[in-house]
Amino acid sequence: MESLPPNAEVRLAVAQCFRTLSTSTDSKDIIPALQTLHSYLDEGPESGTTSVQRAEFKRAHFTRTLQFLVSNIQADWLHGLTAAQRTELWDGLFLRGPPEQALLVLMEGIGELRPCTNLNHLVGITENFLRGGRLADLLWSFCLEARPSDSPQLRETLLGRIVALPDLTANRLHPNNRPLFLPQQYYPLLATEMLTALERTCQALKDGTDCSLTFVAQTFGKVCIQGHSGLMLSVMAPRLSVYTRSDMVWQRVCWKLLENVPQRWVESVLTGLVQAVSGPDALGRIIGNLVLTNKKAQYVITHKLLLLQYKYEVLRSVSQAWANPSAVKHTPLEQQLYVSKALLLCVSLLKDSELQELRSDLLQCMLGGMQSHLDSSVVRIRRVGMVVGECLSARMDISGTKLKFEYDQDEETQELLSLMTPITVDEPEAESVNSDDELTPYNMSGDQEISEASPPRYLRDCLESMLSLRVAEGLVRKNVFATREISVQLTKVLLHMEDKYSIKGFLSLRQATMVALIVTDCIQVTQYLTTEFYSLNYSLRQRLDILEVLALAAQELSKPITEKGNSSIGIAASTDLTPYPGDNPVHWRQEVEKRIQSKTKRLRKGATQPAAKATPNRYAPVAGHFFFPLLRNYDKPQVTFDLLGSDHLVLGRLIHTLGLFIMVRRGVLFAVCSVFLSMNSQNLLVDLSDQLFETRTWLAGKKNKNVGDKERRNL
Repeated sequence: MESLPPNAEVRLAVAQCFRTLSTSTDSKDIIPALQTLHSYLDEGPESGTTSVQRAEFKRAHFTRTLQFLVSNIQADWLHGLTAAQRTELWDGLFLRGPPEQALLVLMEGIGELRPCTNLNHLVGITENFLRGGRLADLLWSFCLEARPSDSPQLRETLLGRIVALPDLTANRLHPNNRPLFLPQQYYPLLATEMLTALERTCQALKDGTDCSLTFVAQTFGKVCIQGHSGLMLSVMAPRLSVYTRSDMVWQRVCWKLLENVPQRWVESVLTGLVQAVSGPDALGRIIGNLVLTNKKAQYVITHKLLLLQYKYEVLRSVSQAWANPSAVKHTPLEQQLYVSKALLLCVSLLKDSELQELRSDLLQCMLGGMQSHLDSSVVRIRRVGMVVGECLSARMDISGTKLKFEYDQDEETQELLSLMTPITVDEPEAESVNSDDELTPYNMSGDQEISEASPPRYLRDCLESMLSLRVAEGLVRKNVFATREISVQLTKVLLHMEDKYSIKGFLSLRQATMVALIVTDCIQVTQYLTTEFYSLNYSLRQRLDILEVLALAAQELSKPITEKGNSSIGIAASTDLTPYPGDNPVHWRQEVEKRIQSKTKRLRKGATQPAAKATPNRYAPVAGHFFFPLLRNYDKPQVTFDLLGSDHLVLGRLIHTLGLFIMVRRGVLFAVCSVFLSMNSQNLLVDLSDQLFETRTWLAGKKNKNVGDKERRNL
């Protein structure tokens, strides 16, 4: 008889164990069944199962086995086992095998079981799971490239359980929560386990094994974004500083770890690192060239941490420098004045709540620093000490008493005092004499704006000058062949252009030029814009701009070309001001002439205007380039762009734009009605009897729909 394949053999053996544990109460049957399940987790040479069977059990049956044990935690046979047997055979199944599956089942069981002895048993197993280094095994299993593929949903669920374990257990076990599950103990433990996984990664890389730090970086980032970076990095930062001092592999592992942190969590990670790492050298070894390769990290390190996030340590260092007696005696006066200005500026920016936290430090600084300055033989130093002492006492408002010294006011003291008061700009009051009403208005309707730079005469010059935006649209429409050579490049420049110089009418000028580019070189520019609409690293405003420009260009292409030239539809590109009517002395005569002309009736025979010439529709041949590319990726969420999720505003505008591209119902209705009116009724019934019936039904349906829409709007 042929032997069963490994997957079928394992499935039958596990099913037999489940039946035994469900029906039998004899320990002679229970113990062998549990030992059989344990045999699929034995990795030693004495194991009675093959590696293929063990892999199949871990893949398809381990989670079911643990869930079966949790569901039968109240079974009589479990309480019939001795404590040693229960620890070895029942608890041991949770502490061996794939750790991610065991953790998920344990957290699920803790959330479902009622408070009782059985729940305490499961909580105890979870404690042993954490103390036994299983978190390190879990993180390390995700570092191995040879790990079997799993779904993003599983990773996200597991990530949430690891990071939020203290919250989950507190909500379930309160007030009987275990100390190990508290944040003060859990997150340092998680940091230690993460370091263990990183150590294994370094050793594996030295041995030539490929590893991935994606999951570890996601765990690290999510812990930091939830406000636990201090607990994590208090353990990790000192160790990483030591490891990266002489080991290049450790440096590369740290760099890769930070590179894989998701963008939305980079700021929390870097902020915690800057606070935890001692010295810029250690920080440089840990983050590497992250500032050069990651724009988010560059902004956080070079701008936000320096300019926006105020740290108390800076103020403490400044106050200590100002109050240092040795510095008062031996440093130049200019340097002391600089430190005094920095101290007053920092204190003026403190909020009241922050001031309360630093009250003792500032009081000590004020008393010691004033004494050091007043003991100086230099008049200017004594005067600086008096001014700073007055400002600090006024800001802290100690028991309602404020220090007051007598000193001569000069520019130096005025500058120091001004740092404690916010700068306000008062608008000048209107003068009571020389009113504008008494002045004769000057006609400035013919004035032209004078520009220091002459406008460009060639289209390529527009790529190098911001001032050319005013004439760019005209150059595009005038130089068709030159436009087609650089249309895509110019569109890219306009799409990313910012109003850095406050150009009047900037948005309308930029939009008009982009519409002109689409009309002039339709296929190339449309392909570029529809492709960039779903690309990464674009803001929602830029994506909305793309849709607006495409819609306006489609409307312009669908209309006939006039003799005066076709300017973009709906764009207020002109920035000239309409002259005030009173400035023109002959305005009243023109107004009277217009009224006379409007009241005059003229009788003529024949057509007064020539018939409009038929012109081909320029939009019809290229409509597919507008419509279909925008439908290509609407249901595929990008890293920073999700139409069907949080970015539904853009989805609404996209649907509206697509509707503009295919809105032809009114044109069809007009054409059908024109045909019916131009044909003889008898010929219409004879030649188009079948089509006429279908058309009549279709028109009736459209009429009813329009009536229903109107009634709903009225309601």
